[in-house]
Amino acid sequence: MNKFDDLFNKPDYSLYSNSMSFVRRPMVQNPVEADADVVVLGVPFDMATSGRSGARMGPDAIRRASVNLAWESKKFPWNFNLFKHTNVVDAGDLVFDCGDAEDLTQRLEAAASEIIASGKTLLSLGGDHFITLPLLRAHAKQHGEIALIHFDAHTDTYSNGSRYDHGTMFYHAPKEGLISREHSVQIGIRTEYKQEGHGFNVINAMEANDLSASEIVEKVKKIVGDKPVYLTFDIDCLDPAFAPGTGTPVCGGMTSDKILKILRSLQGINLVGMDVVEVSPAYDQSDITALAGATIALDLLYLWTQQRLSNKV
Repeated sequence: MNKFDDLFNKPDYSLYSNSMSFVRRPMVQNPVEADADVVVLGVPFDMATSGRSGARMGPDAIRRASVNLAWESKKFPWNFNLFKHTNVVDAGDLVFDCGDAEDLTQRLEAAASEIIASGKTLLSLGGDHFITLPLLRAHAKQHGEIALIHFDAHTDTYSNGSRYDHGTMFYHAPKEGLISREHSVQIGIRTEYKQEGHGFNVINAMEANDLSASEIVEKVKKIVGDKPVYLTFDIDCLDPAFAPGTGTPVCGGMTSDKILKILRSLQGINLVGMDVVEVSPAYDQSDITALAGATIALDLLYLWTQQRLSNKV
């Protein structure tokens, strides 16, 4: 052993030394050729934000917060070591021309398409919620029409925004044939939307707060059925008490406890892609929003891996 190995190459030794990747996973430059099952990709973009900007700093904040989660070999309450069953790599952040929303859109769809076509699953860290639209375009190329599980305070089905607006993705996605509204569900909604012609199944925040996690999961599984599922989590689905660091906070949201119970109980869905978006660290307090984002992202990896292990049985 090189005398420096013990000093510099022990990733689990110190919490904060060289903590640059999501839960200390290996960084790769070419995710397509990497030996990996899942690729983590940061998308530092917030030009589509209608509220407070700053979500471009979200991927970095989530990665830094994720170091707090890296020490558990079996993350509670999961009963297996995720990284013994799933090879996860961090591809860093997507590079695009700063200030050019069209360039971001094209590059993200192209990069995601290549990663997915190589047989890998993608976990994306935003960035504002607009990034989900080019991500859905990439996933639909591989999987066809997708069911969407969408956690949010807003439906993002508004038709009065620009081409690049974080409130219009799920207005455009069904029209492009990317997702089936009939098999999609939006959870935690607590802002106005046009119900006529909406088409999505909605479990609004008041209903979600009154129902148990198991009741919500039962509804969700019936809606998505056996279709391939893309899960997108806007951090403002959480109440601002649990996630103040976001651009468009809305009171009356869900607790982190209930959200995690729901995510952990979604075993059995055909999860093919996922993202966590809208973490804006400039408005955060004690990194609690970034930690919530990192925890949700890690639980999504456990959920995906549990699905994979179940399929092997």
